[in-house]
Amino acid sequence: MTNGPMQLEGRVALVTGGATGIGAACVRKLAAAGAQVGINYLDSAEQAASLVQEIEAAGGSAFTLQFDVTSSQAVAEGFRHLKDSCGRLDILVNNAGIRLDGLAMTMKDEQWREALAVNLDGVFYCCRNAIALMRKAGGAIVNVASVAAFAGSAGQANYSAAKGGVVSLTRSLALEYGPRNIRINCVVPGLIDTLMTKTLSPELRADFESRIPLGRFGSPEEVASCVLFLAGNDSTYVTGACLHVNGGGYPA
Repeated sequence: MTNGPMQLEGRVALVTGGATGIGAACVRKLAAAGAQVGINYLDSAEQAASLVQEIEAAGGSAFTLQFDVTSSQAVAEGFRHLKDSCGRLDILVNNAGIRLDGLAMTMKDEQWREALAVNLDGVFYCCRNAIALMRKAGGAIVNVASVAAFAGSAGQANYSAAKGGVVSLTRSLALEYGPRNIRINCVVPGLIDTLMTKTLSPELRADFESRIPLGRFGSPEEVASCVLFLAGNDSTYVTGACLHVNGGGYPA
């Protein structure tokens, strides 16, 4: 077993929604560990290209891969392109996500469907295609869920339902593909400093922080470190697990 800074050397990874936020932090961590990392994006072409330049300047290897995770056909085409380019896939991080908040009584059908399409359907489509590439040599899949999957979140019925589905999907797939040496886990971030939380008012942020035992929001890098653990050589007997990364804000 090879641990240490280059434990993923020779492996190919893909991070969906990898151009910004938690996804970009995961790309940096995986690349620093030696993996060749694909950065999936939909609209963030400039950020994805800039991240590739950053990774390469640091001596790592990365490439961009544009496709819409909500389209089964687009996902399949994206994974075919990855296979043609790299010949293999060892690690998948399902990070792409969206929030379309609203109270259930006034939530539009489109808000409900799009939230589930990105946050749940996309995870399933990517897992299905990744498993097809991993079934001979094994691999690791890390799905990014949310504390909302366990605690719920007012005004986020669509998001909470989708992330709850991600948790259950993770456990089911871990049972199905453990015999193929494909480990499937999820990280469960709490409140993290990303674009999604920057719109919070100072008063609301202070209220949230007062209820977190560690007294602060987490960073994307702290989530990415847990993703690296689940994707790498130190977690080879871990599958079907949910690793809570929330500062104690929800009792795991």
